[in-house]
Amino acid sequence: MKKDSLISAKAVYEIESECIKEMLSHFDENAFSEAVELLKNAPRIGCTGCGHSGIMCQHFAHLMCCIERPAKFISPAEAVHGGTGFLQEGDVCVFASRGGKTKELLPILDICKAKGVKVITITENLDSPLAKGADVVLKQFVNRETDKYNCQGTTSSTSLAVIFHVLQTILIEETDYKNEQFALIHPGGAVGERLNK
Repeated sequence: MKKDSLISAKAVYEIESECIKEMLSHFDENAFSEAVELLKNAPRIGCTGCGHSGIMCQHFAHLMCCIERPAKFISPAEAVHGGTGFLQEGDVCVFASRGGKTKELLPILDICKAKGVKVITITENLDSPLAKGADVVLKQFVNRETDKYNCQGTTSSTSLAVIFHVLQTILIEETDYKNEQFALIHPGGAVGERLNK
Protein backbone atom coordinates (compact mmCIF):
# COMPACT_ATOMS: atom_id res chain seq x y z
CA MET A 1 0.00 0.00 0.00
CA LYS A 2 1.28 3.46 -0.87
CA LYS A 3 1.94 5.88 1.96
CA ASP A 4 -0.72 8.27 0.66
CA SER A 5 -3.21 5.42 0.50
CA LEU A 6 -2.57 4.55 4.14
CA ILE A 7 -2.99 8.18 5.19
CA SER A 8 -6.25 8.40 3.25
CA ALA A 9 -7.50 5.15 4.73
CA LYS A 10 -6.98 6.31 8.31
CA ALA A 11 -8.56 9.69 7.52
CA VAL A 12 -11.84 7.97 6.69
CA TYR A 13 -12.36 7.12 10.36
CA GLU A 14 -11.73 10.73 11.38
CA ILE A 15 -13.93 12.28 8.67
CA GLU A 16 -16.92 10.06 9.29
CA SER A 17 -16.72 10.12 13.09
CA GLU A 18 -16.48 13.93 13.01
CA CYS A 19 -19.58 14.03 10.81
CA ILE A 20 -21.61 11.92 13.23
CA LYS A 21 -20.54 14.03 16.20
CA GLU A 22 -21.45 17.24 14.37
CA MET A 23 -24.83 15.81 13.34
CA LEU A 24 -25.98 15.90 16.94
CA SER A 25 -25.81 19.72 16.93
CA HIS A 26 -28.26 19.70 14.00
CA PHE A 27 -30.74 17.40 15.77
CA ASP A 28 -34.19 19.02 15.66
CA GLU A 29 -36.37 17.46 18.32
CA ASN A 30 -39.59 18.90 16.89
CA ALA A 31 -38.88 17.72 13.36
CA PHE A 32 -37.99 14.21 14.51
CA SER A 33 -41.09 14.11 16.73
CA GLU A 34 -43.30 15.08 13.78
CA ALA A 35 -41.60 12.55 11.49
CA VAL A 36 -41.98 9.74 14.00
CA GLU A 37 -45.65 10.59 14.56
CA LEU A 38 -46.28 10.31 10.83
CA LEU A 39 -44.36 7.03 10.55
CA LYS A 40 -46.04 5.59 13.63
CA ASN A 41 -49.53 6.21 12.25
CA ALA A 42 -48.91 5.38 8.60
CA PRO A 43 -50.56 2.21 7.26
CA ARG A 44 -47.69 1.93 4.77
CA ILE A 45 -44.31 3.63 4.37
CA GLY A 46 -42.61 4.32 1.06
CA CYS A 47 -39.02 5.44 0.74
CA THR A 48 -37.30 6.77 -2.36
CA GLY A 49 -33.98 8.18 -3.48
CA CYS A 50 -31.40 7.85 -6.25
CA GLY A 51 -27.89 6.41 -6.21
CA HIS A 52 -26.37 5.99 -2.78
CA SER A 53 -29.40 7.66 -1.19
CA GLY A 54 -31.62 5.06 -2.84
CA ILE A 55 -29.49 2.23 -1.52
CA MET A 56 -29.76 3.65 1.99
CA CYS A 57 -33.53 3.98 1.49
CA GLN A 58 -33.65 0.24 0.87
CA HIS A 59 -31.91 -0.16 4.22
CA PHE A 60 -34.52 2.10 5.85
CA ALA A 61 -37.41 0.10 4.40
CA HIS A 62 -35.89 -3.05 5.89
CA LEU A 63 -35.39 -1.32 9.25
CA MET A 64 -39.08 -0.43 9.27
CA CYS A 65 -40.12 -3.99 8.41
CA CYS A 66 -37.94 -5.24 11.29
CA ILE A 67 -40.18 -3.34 13.69
CA GLU A 68 -43.33 -4.32 11.80
CA ARG A 69 -44.00 -1.01 10.09
CA PRO A 70 -44.93 -2.12 6.53
CA ALA A 71 -42.45 -0.40 4.23
CA LYS A 72 -41.15 -0.59 0.70
CA PHE A 73 -38.40 1.04 -1.32
CA ILE A 74 -39.95 2.70 -4.36
CA SER A 75 -37.51 2.84 -7.26
CA PRO A 76 -37.64 6.28 -8.91
CA ALA A 77 -37.66 4.57 -12.31
CA GLU A 78 -40.63 2.35 -11.40
CA ALA A 79 -42.44 5.05 -9.42
CA VAL A 80 -43.54 6.97 -12.52
CA HIS A 81 -44.61 3.76 -14.23
CA GLY A 82 -47.16 2.68 -11.63
CA GLY A 83 -44.95 1.96 -8.63
CA THR A 84 -46.52 4.78 -6.62
CA GLY A 85 -49.74 2.75 -6.62
CA PHE A 86 -48.31 1.19 -3.45
CA LEU A 87 -49.01 4.48 -1.67
CA GLN A 88 -52.51 5.44 -0.58
CA GLU A 89 -53.99 8.42 1.22
CA GLY A 90 -52.69 8.56 4.78
CA ASP A 91 -49.45 6.74 3.97
CA VAL A 92 -46.01 8.32 4.28
CA CYS A 93 -43.23 8.57 1.72
CA VAL A 94 -39.69 9.38 2.81
CA PHE A 95 -37.54 11.21 0.26
CA ALA A 96 -33.74 11.24 0.59
CA SER A 97 -31.78 13.74 -1.47
CA ARG A 98 -28.74 15.56 -0.16
CA GLY A 99 -29.26 18.48 -2.54
CA GLY A 100 -33.06 18.27 -2.48
CA LYS A 101 -33.30 18.79 -6.23
CA THR A 102 -32.99 15.25 -7.62
CA LYS A 103 -35.08 15.56 -10.78
CA GLU A 104 -36.17 11.92 -10.77
CA LEU A 105 -37.89 12.47 -7.41
CA LEU A 106 -39.89 15.60 -8.26
CA PRO A 107 -42.69 13.77 -10.16
CA ILE A 108 -43.01 11.37 -7.21
CA LEU A 109 -43.46 14.34 -4.88
CA ASP A 110 -46.27 15.63 -7.12
CA ILE A 111 -47.97 12.22 -7.08
CA CYS A 112 -47.74 12.02 -3.28
CA LYS A 113 -49.28 15.46 -2.84
CA ALA A 114 -52.10 14.62 -5.25
CA LYS A 115 -52.85 11.33 -3.45
CA GLY A 116 -52.79 12.75 0.08
CA VAL A 117 -49.58 10.92 1.01
CA LYS A 118 -47.55 12.65 3.72
CA VAL A 119 -43.96 13.50 2.80
CA ILE A 120 -40.81 13.44 4.92
CA THR A 121 -37.73 14.83 3.19
CA ILE A 122 -34.16 14.33 4.36
CA THR A 123 -31.84 16.88 2.80
CA GLU A 124 -29.09 19.42 3.44
CA ASN A 125 -30.86 22.02 1.33
CA LEU A 126 -33.82 23.42 3.25
CA ASP A 127 -34.68 25.76 0.36
CA SER A 128 -34.90 22.94 -2.18
CA PRO A 129 -38.08 21.79 -3.97
CA LEU A 130 -38.16 18.50 -2.05
CA ALA A 131 -37.84 20.36 1.26
CA LYS A 132 -40.47 22.96 0.42
CA GLY A 133 -42.90 20.29 -0.73
CA ALA A 134 -42.53 18.19 2.42
CA ASP A 135 -44.71 17.96 5.49
CA VAL A 136 -41.61 17.39 7.63
CA VAL A 137 -37.96 18.09 6.82
CA LEU A 138 -35.05 16.40 8.59
CA LYS A 139 -31.81 18.26 8.01
CA GLN A 140 -28.87 16.20 6.84
CA PHE A 141 -25.33 17.30 7.64
CA VAL A 142 -22.22 16.18 5.77
CA ASN A 143 -18.79 17.62 6.50
CA ARG A 144 -17.14 16.09 3.41
CA GLU A 145 -16.93 12.82 1.55
CA THR A 146 -13.96 10.61 2.36
CA ASP A 147 -12.32 10.50 -1.08
CA LYS A 148 -9.75 13.12 -2.03
CA TYR A 149 -12.07 14.65 -4.61
CA ASN A 150 -14.95 15.01 -2.12
CA CYS A 151 -17.29 13.39 -4.66
CA GLN A 152 -18.14 9.79 -3.72
CA GLY A 153 -21.24 9.03 -1.66
CA THR A 154 -19.36 7.89 1.42
CA THR A 155 -19.83 10.18 4.42
CA SER A 156 -23.17 11.29 3.02
CA SER A 157 -24.34 7.66 3.06
CA THR A 158 -23.22 7.30 6.67
CA SER A 159 -25.00 10.51 7.61
CA LEU A 160 -28.23 9.32 6.01
CA ALA A 161 -27.93 5.92 7.66
CA VAL A 162 -27.57 7.56 11.07
CA ILE A 163 -30.78 9.55 10.53
CA PHE A 164 -32.58 6.34 9.57
CA HIS A 165 -31.15 4.60 12.65
CA VAL A 166 -32.37 7.44 14.85
CA LEU A 167 -35.88 7.14 13.40
CA GLN A 168 -36.01 3.40 14.01
CA THR A 169 -34.63 3.77 17.54
CA ILE A 170 -37.28 6.37 18.43
CA LEU A 171 -40.06 4.28 16.88
CA ILE A 172 -39.07 1.26 18.99
CA GLU A 173 -39.54 3.41 22.08
CA GLU A 174 -42.70 5.20 20.93
CA THR A 175 -44.47 2.00 19.83
CA ASP A 176 -43.16 -0.07 22.74
CA TYR A 177 -41.91 -2.64 20.27
CA LYS A 178 -40.81 -5.81 22.06
CA ASN A 179 -37.89 -8.12 21.37
CA GLU A 180 -40.33 -11.03 21.55
CA GLN A 181 -42.09 -9.60 18.49
CA PHE A 182 -38.78 -9.36 16.66
CA ALA A 183 -37.93 -12.93 17.60
CA LEU A 184 -41.04 -14.19 15.80
CA ILE A 185 -40.12 -12.53 12.50
CA HIS A 186 -36.36 -13.12 12.82
CA PRO A 187 -35.76 -16.83 13.37
CA GLY A 188 -32.77 -16.88 11.02
CA GLY A 189 -29.05 -16.45 11.64
CA ALA A 190 -27.14 -15.88 14.84
CA VAL A 191 -29.51 -13.14 15.94
CA GLY A 192 -32.52 -15.42 15.47
CA GLU A 193 -30.82 -18.20 17.40
CA ARG A 194 -30.09 -15.85 20.31
CA LEU A 195 -33.58 -14.32 20.33
CA ASN A 196 -35.38 -17.65 20.20
CA LYS A 197 -33.45 -19.56 22.87
